[in-house]
Amino acid sequence: MTEQTRTTTTTQREAPRIVTRTGPGKFFADTAAVFTREILLVLRDPFTLIFSLLQPLIFLGLFGPLLTGTFGGGFGAEGASTADTLQWFVPGVIVMISLFGTSMTGSNLLYEVMTGSYERVLATPLDRSAILVGRALKEFAPLLVQGLLIAVVCIPFGFTFHLLPALFGLALLGLFGIGVGALSLALALASKNREWLFWGVQQSLLFPLLILSGMMLPLEAGPSWMQTAAKFNPLTYMVDAERVLFGGTFADTAVLWGVVAAAVTCAVGLLVGIRATRKAV
Repeated sequence: MTEQTRTTTTTQREAPRIVTRTGPGKFFADTAAVFTREILLVLRDPFTLIFSLLQPLIFLGLFGPLLTGTFGGGFGAEGASTADTLQWFVPGVIVMISLFGTSMTGSNLLYEVMTGSYERVLATPLDRSAILVGRALKEFAPLLVQGLLIAVVCIPFGFTFHLLPALFGLALLGLFGIGVGALSLALALASKNREWLFWGVQQSLLFPLLILSGMMLPLEAGPSWMQTAAKFNPLTYMVDAERVLFGGTFADTAVLWGVVAAAVTCAVGLLVGIRATRKAV
């Protein structure tokens, strides 16, 4: 054996073996990588996070006084009226944050498609499903922070904060938000090169869902057709569940229906989103 052959053989023996993950291990690792990338972009641009926190506080300040007649008191009044108003309204505002944030997830993807960065992501060995799930999971972290901050800000004004039920409610919203975010990403992929289509569909669906959920105003005083339509709105069950949970109660059928609505939305969203992501070129 020559010296060159001996050196080549030794090098081959000493070369480290590259272990390629497959199956669930690769999926979870790729999902973590995509989530880390996406959340770092949020942390580098905190202005967007701050602005999205100010918006629901403005809703609290403006809509709160309008609800005083419903609860028999003023938003700034002393006693139970203020607490009742906040206890009813704050969970709806937190659901609104989730809906607004996750439904606009696709807008970031549209920007990446226009700049060509999304094609570079698709060229990597990342699992296509992990790309979508990681992006959708990114919406949960800001939601958790924003929801807790809003609840804490309202405590001095009479809002009663129950930690464990509230955390469960935020986790439930995270599950729901993954589904909505996945649907938003699928819509963005379907609207590629037609940005107007994404915003047209998103805005056309967003506000009817918001109004028909009883998020801002109670539906009990509305017409019967509106109350019937609300029963087919998954957001209605999410709002009802969040109000019960933020009220400190787990044992309520509204919570069960909220879990069902969140799970179904998440499953449908991931099914549609993963299929759209795998077809993307």
